[in-house]
Amino acid sequence: MGSQVQMVKDGDPSWKPTFIVKPDGGCQGDGIYLIKDPSDIRLAGTLQRRPAVVQEYICKPLLIDKLKFDIRLYVLLKSLDPLEIYIAKDGLSRFCTEPYQEPTPKNLHHIFMHLTNYSLNIHSGNFVHSDSTSTGSKRTFSSILCRLSSKGVDIKKVWSDIISLVIKTVIALTPELKVFYQSDIPAGRPGPTCFQILGFDILLMKNLKPILLEVNANPSMRIEHEQELSPGVFENVPSLVDEEVKVAVIRDTLRLMDPLRKKRENQSQQLENPPAGKEDPSDNDLAIASEGNTKPEAHLPSICLKQVFPKYAKQFNYLRLVDRMANLFIRFLGIKGTMKLGPTGFRTFIRNCKLSSSSLSMAAVDILYIDITRRWNSMTLDQRDSGMCLQAFVEAFFYLAQRKFKMLPLHQQVASLIDLCEYHLSLLDEKRLVCGRSGRFGSRPPHGGMTQEATPAAPLVEGHLPSGTGKLSHSTRALS
Repeated sequence: MGSQVQMVKDGDPSWKPTFIVKPDGGCQGDGIYLIKDPSDIRLAGTLQRRPAVVQEYICKPLLIDKLKFDIRLYVLLKSLDPLEIYIAKDGLSRFCTEPYQEPTPKNLHHIFMHLTNYSLNIHSGNFVHSDSTSTGSKRTFSSILCRLSSKGVDIKKVWSDIISLVIKTVIALTPELKVFYQSDIPAGRPGPTCFQILGFDILLMKNLKPILLEVNANPSMRIEHEQELSPGVFENVPSLVDEEVKVAVIRDTLRLMDPLRKKRENQSQQLENPPAGKEDPSDNDLAIASEGNTKPEAHLPSICLKQVFPKYAKQFNYLRLVDRMANLFIRFLGIKGTMKLGPTGFRTFIRNCKLSSSSLSMAAVDILYIDITRRWNSMTLDQRDSGMCLQAFVEAFFYLAQRKFKMLPLHQQVASLIDLCEYHLSLLDEKRLVCGRSGRFGSRPPHGGMTQEATPAAPLVEGHLPSGTGKLSHSTRALS
């Protein structure tokens, strides 16, 4: 890392970064510290004990009351295929408890100035518990937006940028999540089978640009905090801010995931709009209406979770190339439960998509498989299965795309090869459906170019993120 940082510094002598080090698998701010020099002996010691994520520290955050703060937003990943993303309309703003100054060697160790983690700042003598959602060391995000709006800030632009950040992040995560999902969930099982609430930690810069700090796969849903009554004696005290935000997220997640929701809505519509020719409702219909009240959720508040995908799919589908590659990868995995592609599966992929040619023999395909798989397996810590992982498949796919569509830009090379693969696989699926029926298919192969998302040749069962814990971090570099 030190040599890479030095290369950037040589290119831009004015760049004087500070780095934040986060130990792998850590939580609640444990073990996090700031350094100025990548050769810092503490970093070397950290990496010997366990892997760590090292990020460039954002030195110019937006301040309120001279304090640094971050935003915790809750995102519901309702489904992987089709992809459905919801964002809670309100979140938490967590404040530092010491006035902010840009990092210097003298203040790097001031955790209450630089780290927004609630679990750290709660121990500061300056931490303020408040009965209001707009004051104190933990506030609602909506109160922050209201304050910014009063100063002339374009709140719609801030929200639009945050939504874009969330969608792009989830799109980056879904390919690998799909591979994990298919290994855990039986094929053909009717969905929905599971879902996940993600905790997005976001920092607003001074220019109001949102920066993703990390994604928590198991965010805390506590709605109370510990208060020390006397030395060593604690009691749990309700937190108004946590309760207002988190109760709504849990309640409305369950409403959205309710498998009978659509059925009730359809019944309600039928009762409100009876079929033509049926003038008088039967006694049975009236009984159902009175028993179910036609709208069982009428007494509940409006849903706090806003759908952002597929609502804004047209704007972001061009980013889903790796997602479509993952669909191809999963199709050829073969053995249920595995997450790595064997050599036979890779050869079948090449044959079925008609990618071999006089310039790319099957022997060359085997060598490509061996070289890329060996290199990726030497870098990964997971040695449970032998074979080609998704990342290795993506690298091989890029190589094949660059060979086949040499004159196009990289994005169009990859998009064109995906189109070609999906085209040949769709023909193969049609032939299997007709079971030998004669006749030629008049479809024409797709031409090169960027496309919107195509329907996968072998769609997955509607499914969702497997349950689990951990932290997904958006970093400048992960060190191991």
